[in-house]
Amino acid sequence: MKVNGKHYRTIWMDNETGEVSMIDQNALPFSFEIFIAQNYSDTCHAIVTMITRGAGAIGAAAGFAMAQAFVEGERGERRGANSGNYTRDQLSFFDNARKEIEATRPTARNLFYATEKVYNAGIKSVENAVREAQWLADQNIADAKQIGENGSQLIKNGSRILTHCNAGWLGFVDYGSALAPLYIAKEQGKEFFVYADETRPRNQGARLTAWELQNEGIPHKIIPDNAGAYLMSKGMIDFVIVGADRIAANGDTANKIGTFEKAIVAKEFGIAFYVAVPFSTIDFSLSDGTQIPIEERSEDEVLTYSGPDSEGIMRTIRMASPGSHALNPAFDVTPARFITGFITEKGIIHPNEISNFYTE
Repeated sequence: MKVNGKHYRTIWMDNETGEVSMIDQNALPFSFEIFIAQNYSDTCHAIVTMITRGAGAIGAAAGFAMAQAFVEGERGERRGANSGNYTRDQLSFFDNARKEIEATRPTARNLFYATEKVYNAGIKSVENAVREAQWLADQNIADAKQIGENGSQLIKNGSRILTHCNAGWLGFVDYGSALAPLYIAKEQGKEFFVYADETRPRNQGARLTAWELQNEGIPHKIIPDNAGAYLMSKGMIDFVIVGADRIAANGDTANKIGTFEKAIVAKEFGIAFYVAVPFSTIDFSLSDGTQIPIEERSEDEVLTYSGPDSEGIMRTIRMASPGSHALNPAFDVTPARFITGFITEKGIIHPNEISNFYTE
């Protein structure tokens, strides 16, 4: 995507230095900044603190972090990048790094997918690890663009679309998942309107989705999270598109907390509910959604809010009753029966068709 006339990926790695650069999503939409992770620990920090976030971007970050670990381990032992003849200490370092990376965001399937791929490549050589991480990032873009092509057919002139959280290009290396069909439809000259849930407690919809839509010149409005049922009851929504962080083999889908509520209401009013994802998000090892681990994040995200003051300085203020505590599950699971279809790089498929695509 272009920002101020310049094309950016959400996250990228310098093969020479081993540094991973990423758009600082915590600074948006108030300022556009680049965070540079010098090593895999820095990249883990970026994932945990949501400097980078979104299913696809997390996957790319995890792949890059694993590659960084191999680069660090190789430099420490001064071994050739193509040798693959690692010492016991190096192998222990790589294994510990993998565990640390996989512990950053336990619900996100793409994170585990990328870490495993790069780890297996890196065991052969450091060069292979870096190459695999770069390939995964490129594939992330290709899948997202195809998701956009496939999903754009759902969008007609005058369509009114509701989305939750942020599954745009910031959530992937480029294009995104849920917003990719919108961007392709815009390129095709279609005119439509988007309602973006604010998406508490981190307000990814109000801060990130709205910023993306504004950047792309797509008409939109931010709505409170609890306004979706009202809009659907008034016939103001034609269909819903969201992303996902992990999908079980039966189609049960984990996504940002609040997604399940939107799916229930959409079902009640006969409104189509689509989930846009690459196949790498599907976890065929899980039979249903009850087995998906749900991340619980700090209560501070619920109790406080951050933003710039009149001088542009970022401040954090408490907005809840002093002394009260909060529960902050980051995701919920939408049962497959509430989902109209999955918009994937392989086409739009029904939940009961997922198993047809399983391969060892």
